[in-house]
Amino acid sequence: MAVAEFPLPDVGEGLTEAEIVQWRVAIGDDITVDQVLVEIETAKSLVELPSPFAGKVTGLLVSEGDTVEVGKPIIRVESESHGTSTPSGGAAPVADAAPVSPDVTATAPVAPAAPVAPATPVASAPVPPAVAPKHAAPAAVAPAPAPAPAEVPASLPAAEGASVIGTDESSGAVLVGYGSATSAPSRRKPGARRAAAAAAEASRASSREADLDLVTDDGEASTADAVAEQGKRPARPSTVPASLALPVIAKPPIRKLAKDLGVDLTTVVATGLAGEVTRDDVIRHATQATVFRNIETPEWGDVRQETIPVKGVRKAIATAMTTSAFTAPHVSLFVDVDATRTMEFVKRLKASPTFAGVKVSPLLIMAKAVIWAVRRNRSVNSSWTDREIIVHHFVNLGIAAATPRGLIVPNIKDAQDMSLFELAKALEQMTLTARDGKTSPAEMADGTITVTNIGVFGMDTGTPILNPGQVAIVAMGTIKPKPWVVDGEVRSRMVTTIGASFDHRVVDGDVASRFVHDVASVLEEPALLLD
Repeated sequence: MAVAEFPLPDVGEGLTEAEIVQWRVAIGDDITVDQVLVEIETAKSLVELPSPFAGKVTGLLVSEGDTVEVGKPIIRVESESHGTSTPSGGAAPVADAAPVSPDVTATAPVAPAAPVAPATPVASAPVPPAVAPKHAAPAAVAPAPAPAPAEVPASLPAAEGASVIGTDESSGAVLVGYGSATSAPSRRKPGARRAAAAAAEASRASSREADLDLVTDDGEASTADAVAEQGKRPARPSTVPASLALPVIAKPPIRKLAKDLGVDLTTVVATGLAGEVTRDDVIRHATQATVFRNIETPEWGDVRQETIPVKGVRKAIATAMTTSAFTAPHVSLFVDVDATRTMEFVKRLKASPTFAGVKVSPLLIMAKAVIWAVRRNRSVNSSWTDREIIVHHFVNLGIAAATPRGLIVPNIKDAQDMSLFELAKALEQMTLTARDGKTSPAEMADGTITVTNIGVFGMDTGTPILNPGQVAIVAMGTIKPKPWVVDGEVRSRMVTTIGASFDHRVVDGDVASRFVHDVASVLEEPALLLD
């Protein structure tokens, strides 16, 4: 019987450890090449590790919930020999380890983390070019481990790219692994994949019918229709307190829409003539309420307090935010913006055959505005290294996304080269990937500037903290009707507030002001994007 142990590989980005979230196999299972063995969570993402060989599982060497260092064996597999001798320096068979009873643990949210010092790789194979960012600096490859067998024993069918990386000194088992977890394809059962795709499409279709967003960080999209006449006539909001229980002024179609969306018309701010509730008012109210709807208030319970270990993702978040807040001197600027024309533009794009089937929202215009403003103010797209300032001539645009696993910041590589349509597709794909918890470390690495949309939570603005390694971050507040002076008259306009933070070591006040002004200019007049 040939025995091999699979160590935890370096999944990229210099991470040194990961948490075992869920085993996908059990002791006694027969496994095949590329079958998913285990789901692990790093400080940046959730990753599925495929098997580099086929055989029978004889030992799970770590439990669910354990934090494991890169290079530590996590599973033992054996296969009957088919007459092939053990490679030179081969390992002697070892007895099965005592089974480890996995303890089920809740998965922690994923969030951006501070850079971690690269660990010595467990294998010398490099990350495939498809995974590495286009403009990422080449990573130094540490020397390979001590001489080891050159091949996986023939009795253990191996996946492409798998190699023997050494032997365990205590057990003598052969250690087999990939150069990187991301270099090995993850294969799922066809049925599961089709079911997941069908569920995702059904969810998107349902969302389109209700005109509500799937992305928690893109909440203003469904207010895009609230513009046609909104900014063209003076608003006469109702001033009658709801407590007086006076009748709500709304046409039958509006009442039906409110019923379909679960909106209480007595709680809607009316902006129509004579205090009439409009379709736009109902949609806007439904969008802003989506985040808080169906949230139950749990009981306190009998336990007076609980203790949450600071490890993994939470530890990484704390390190990143502390490093950023107390290393980079933050300066923040704010400006109110009349985004009425942006909302009109979004409405036209949604009705355009060119954008059919593609998600379009104000966040798309905001992203394009930031890219446009970066081109005019290059220093906001930089990195500080203590020895030099690196000004990037490309934009890897980070988008802060609230997902079921927590806040993460994936980025769109080379966003400066994308058309509006291509950017919309990239945003949509990023959103679906993040929502499904499949964002990879590579997709969150090497961002150059970040956009965060806090408007989805009904917030007007905030003071965002810089992502470590970046010198600018822009926050977009909620878009809602406010009184605005137009041609000497007070009118109801769709207004938002832009907030931005900068690293004052790199970005001076005049550059920061010009940058924020340029972003605001595009939101006020999207036609500038034709420049």
